[in-house]
Amino acid sequence: MNKIILQFGLLVFALSIIFFSWLGLSITSLLFKSFVVFVATTVMLSIVTMVFIKAINKTSFDKKSEKSNNINRK
Repeated sequence: MNKIILQFGLLVFALSIIFFSWLGLSITSLLFKSFVVFVATTVMLSIVTMVFIKAINKTSFDKKSEKSNNINRK
C-alpha cells in the first residue's frame, strides 16, 4: 500500500513540475513548490488510507464479535 501511495505522490510531483513550468517559475521555486505538493499529497493519502483501513478492521471485528455472540446464545 505504501508503494502505491508513494508512486501516486511521485506522479503528482511530476505533473506539478509540468504545471509550474508552464507558469514560468524559476527552477528553484518550481522544485520547491512541487516538493511541497508531493509531501502534502503523500501525507494526506497516507492518513486517508490509515483511517480507511482502521474503519474496515473495526467493521470486520464488530461482525466477528456479533457472530460469536449469536453462536453462544444458541
